[in-house]
Amino acid sequence: MSMNRRELLKMIAAATGTAFVSANAMAYVTLPMKTINQTAFSKDDVAFFNEVGEVIIPRTDTPGAKDVNVGYMMAVMVTDCYTPAQQAAFKEGIASIKALAKSTYGKDFLLLNTDERTRLLATLNDEAVVFNRKAKLANDDAEKPMPHGFTLIKQLTLFTFFTSKEGANKVLRYVAIPGRYDGEMPYKKGDRAWAT
Repeated sequence: MSMNRRELLKMIAAATGTAFVSANAMAYVTLPMKTINQTAFSKDDVAFFNEVGEVIIPRTDTPGAKDVNVGYMMAVMVTDCYTPAQQAAFKEGIASIKALAKSTYGKDFLLLNTDERTRLLATLNDEAVVFNRKAKLANDDAEKPMPHGFTLIKQLTLFTFFTSKEGANKVLRYVAIPGRYDGEMPYKKGDRAWAT
């Protein structure tokens, strides 16, 4: 029921400017589900991840990040699928959101209004794009550089949202497989992407 793996990875790379960090996450559905107590995060962390995710994928006429509880899956995925270095970069990304909220607005991220949250994350996204570009150039493809911490957060938000049942069925267009082939399927500008 989720988006085609290859298309999801392309979408994440296009949206973040770098390849998806954890290939292990693509195989995660085969593992038993954990409780929050079995992760490296708390319920407050999950609530924070959901609020950040809601800025990245807000509710409109379709569900948003909070509606599918991306924060919970992010906590599980970071704990189970990320290397220690990736976990550290993810946590640095979270710390940078909190620090920027304090330095820019003088208050906690959770106390910011929607416009302030959006501006703050847009600033971090711009910083991440520059950081990731410089990291790629500095390494000359000799080794895969660690993306900016905010990039990890954005990637995982997109991944957990579009692999959720609600993200695949209510945001993407979904047709059960096997279905019939229709080489002349009409397309209208603005149609949603397909899930398989």
